[in-house]
Amino acid sequence: MIKTFNGKTPRVAPTAFVSEAAYVVGDVEVGDNSSIWPGAVVRGDFASIKIGNSSQIEDNCVVHGEGTIVIGDNVHIGHGAVIHCARIGNNVLIGMKATLLDGVDIGDYCVVAANALVSPGMRIADGYFVAGVPAKVKGKTTPAQLALVEEGVKGYITLGLECKQEGL
Repeated sequence: MIKTFNGKTPRVAPTAFVSEAAYVVGDVEVGDNSSIWPGAVVRGDFASIKIGNSSQIEDNCVVHGEGTIVIGDNVHIGHGAVIHCARIGNNVLIGMKATLLDGVDIGDYCVVAANALVSPGMRIADGYFVAGVPAKVKGKTTPAQLALVEEGVKGYITLGLECKQEGL
């Protein structure tokens, strides 16, 4: 469901897929080949949300914040994640049920583990893996982790296009 709020209507690229069971409202921009899946809520009511190209917001995620949120290109956000941060760079994997709190800034080529709780204001430099509650840097991302990011993005681009063709 795509809704206007306060005179602002989400702008969704023609190649993007937004499930009819997702809720996207207000000042939101969704880039080419990106997808928003059932149960996801993307609320651009307090501030703008920009989702780059070829990025996925999986089932039951919440993207909302008091400040602008920028999600880069080739970002895969796993089921049930809460995105209340400032920025997620390019080529990033956010694991299932991870929580990114106010002011968090995730660099490019990062992986945030499932169930991680990234504390307010934390800044993760390019190319790092974080995990835990609260999240801590565990080391550099490995080639295997970066391959997972790439595979997830490619798979969901294909799936989003198929769902769009099927009229879902």
